[in-house]
Amino acid sequence: MPTSAAHTPVFPTTIAGSLPKPSWLAAPNRLWAPWRLDGEELATAKDDATLLALKLQEDAGIDIVGDGEQSRQHFVHGFLEAVEGIDFDRRVEIGIRNNRYKAMCPTVVGPLRLRSRVHAREARLARAHTRKQLKFTLPGPMTIVDTTADAHYGDRVKMAMAFAALLNEEARSLAADGVDVIQFDEPAFNVYMDEAAGWGIDALHRAIDGVAAISGVHICYGYGIAANIEWKATLGSEWRQYEKFFPALARSRIDQVSVECINSRVPVHVLELLDGKDVLVGAIDVAADKIESAEEVAGVIGAALKYVARDKLIACTNCGMAPMRRDIAVKKLEALARGAALARQRFG
Repeated sequence: MPTSAAHTPVFPTTIAGSLPKPSWLAAPNRLWAPWRLDGEELATAKDDATLLALKLQEDAGIDIVGDGEQSRQHFVHGFLEAVEGIDFDRRVEIGIRNNRYKAMCPTVVGPLRLRSRVHAREARLARAHTRKQLKFTLPGPMTIVDTTADAHYGDRVKMAMAFAALLNEEARSLAADGVDVIQFDEPAFNVYMDEAAGWGIDALHRAIDGVAAISGVHICYGYGIAANIEWKATLGSEWRQYEKFFPALARSRIDQVSVECINSRVPVHVLELLDGKDVLVGAIDVAADKIESAEEVAGVIGAALKYVARDKLIACTNCGMAPMRRDIAVKKLEALARGAALARQRFG
C-alpha cells in the first residue's frame, strides 16, 4: 500500500519507537518481557500485535506511525538475533551506559554478517496496512557496541563500523519495502559525548549510506525504569550533555534528531544547536503514568518553537513506551495528538 499523498499537518505527531505489547503476546509492564508463545503461533501473534499497534496509533490521531517494535523482545537484541558472529549462549554480565546498570549481554565471537533479512516481515506487513507515513527503528551502532561483549574485534570503533555495515544492509532493504523514515536509537550518545561527536556520527553515516529514506537518530535519557530515573536524579538542575555533540549532529547527514523534552531538565535553547534538522520534540513523559493535558503538550511545542522552525518540528514521545501499562500508553498517544492539534490552532 503506498504512502498517502494527503497533506501532512504542521507539527505532525509520531512515537519514539516501542509500544507496550499485548498481554497475550508477552508479559506486560516489563522490559525483556518473555514471549507467551513459540514457533508459528508466536510469529502469527507478532503479526497481530503489529496490526493492533498501527490501529491504536491511527485511532489516536498519530500522523507518522510505526510497528511499535512488537516483534522484538528488546530494541537492540531484536536486531542481533539475525546476526552471525554473535553467541547468545555466551552471555556475560557487563555494565552498560557507562556502568549505569548491568545487563546480561551476548558475545561477539567472530566476523559479523546478517544471516537473513531482520525486519522484512513486520515492515512489509505494516506498509501493507497503513496509508500513513511509516517509520521504523533500528538500534544505533554505538548503542549496540555498548550492549554486547566483544571477544573478537578488540576495538569499539571497528566493531561499531562492522555493525553499521549490517544496519546499512537492513536499512536499504527497509527503504525498498516502502518505509519512509528509518530512525537509529542511540541512548549511548549522551553517555559517551565526545565519542558521539566523532566515531558515533561516523558510524551513523555508514549506516545511512545510500538509504532511500528519511534518516533519524533518537537520543534520550532512557526508558522510564528505576535505573534511569535514579541516574537522572544525579545530573543536576540542567542536563547539558547534548551541547557537546549537537553541533556535530547539525553538521551531519542525518535528517532528524529526536530529543527528550517534557519533564526533562534539558534547557530548551539547546535545540537551536540543531539548526537545519527536523527535531522530534518529546512532549510525552514515558517515566510517569500521569496523562498529559493538551495544554501541556502544546506548551512544550510552543517553547520549542522559539528555537526550532515551525516546518521542522515534529511532536513525539520522550522515548519508547514498552514497559508502560498499555491503557496508559494509549491515553498518552491521544494526548499527544490533542496537544499537537491545539498547537496548530495557536502557532500554526
